[in-house]
Amino acid sequence: MNQSELSGFVFEQQFDQKRALEWMQENWSKSFMFCGLYATLVFAGQYFMRERPKLNLRWPLALWSLSLAIFSIIGAFRTGVYMLHVFSNRGFQQTVCDNYFFRAPVTKFWAYAFTISKVPELGDTLFIVLRKQRLIFLHWYHHITVLLYTWFSYKDQVAGGGWFMTMNYTVHALMYTYYTARAAGVRVPRPCAMIITAAQILQMAMGLTVLGLVHHWMHDVHCPSNVDNVVWGSLMYLSYLILFALFFYDAYLKQPSGDKRTKAE
Repeated sequence: MNQSELSGFVFEQQFDQKRALEWMQENWSKSFMFCGLYATLVFAGQYFMRERPKLNLRWPLALWSLSLAIFSIIGAFRTGVYMLHVFSNRGFQQTVCDNYFFRAPVTKFWAYAFTISKVPELGDTLFIVLRKQRLIFLHWYHHITVLLYTWFSYKDQVAGGGWFMTMNYTVHALMYTYYTARAAGVRVPRPCAMIITAAQILQMAMGLTVLGLVHHWMHDVHCPSNVDNVVWGSLMYLSYLILFALFFYDAYLKQPSGDKRTKAE
């Protein structure tokens, strides 16, 4: 690794993490307001579009997905660099128990950007509603619960955050790249969608594993977290694991000749 990777680029170093944390600790509960507005607009939007023709938003969707793909790719690289550095120098346990991730020069910006990004990512659903695609429970449930848990976790700077954010950035890098290609009219082989969903399932299984290890090490070593975070996080990841596994079965195994690839995130 070169020095810039270890110390952070200029804009990463200049990011005011203390101010960001103070804001989040004072305002994290506003995530409930965002989720309430989101749910209201989603279902009101479906009602509004019921008797109206679907909109052709292929290119706006392609640009939207491309912007999120680029953001996720950079985020995955920068957080991945940090996690690899921790693993190489201090071992696997420290990658789980580390919460310096939220303050490190390399990742402090990307940790906050990840947390805040869960609000604009709600815009994914707008395209589904306006294009009158099938909106599945997993999609909107996932958006709401990720936003709530991410803001809840950032304010407490809990252990495991490095794993959660790095995995999510990586999966989103693949997912939004796939969505960009699809929106641009590129014929993407079906196995690519299967691989992305399989990666999401693996992400949920790893999320449960990390939370289990945090709970196991919470009182034996310096592994800062709290029972509420572990419990809510475990319930969230378990529900995702079940729902994504069911989605995979229904979309790719139960009816392999049909194309049920509806956005899950």
